[in-house]
Amino acid sequence: MQVSPGVTLGQALKAASIAGTGGEAKVLVQMGEVLVNGEVETRRGRRLREGDVVEVGEERLEVG
Repeated sequence: MQVSPGVTLGQALKAASIAGTGGEAKVLVQMGEVLVNGEVETRRGRRLREGDVVEVGEERLEVG
């Protein structure tokens, strides 16, 4: 799935239906289960940029 640049990590997880709520997105991020460009990201409010790749388990999002 693809999301638009400028959205936060939490918004992207909800938009892709990886997280059903903001609270669920927060837990995924805090538990270290979310990778951005291959590195663990612990900031739910991180703004995603064009070309970023977000991975949660088998799910993969591309920004752009």
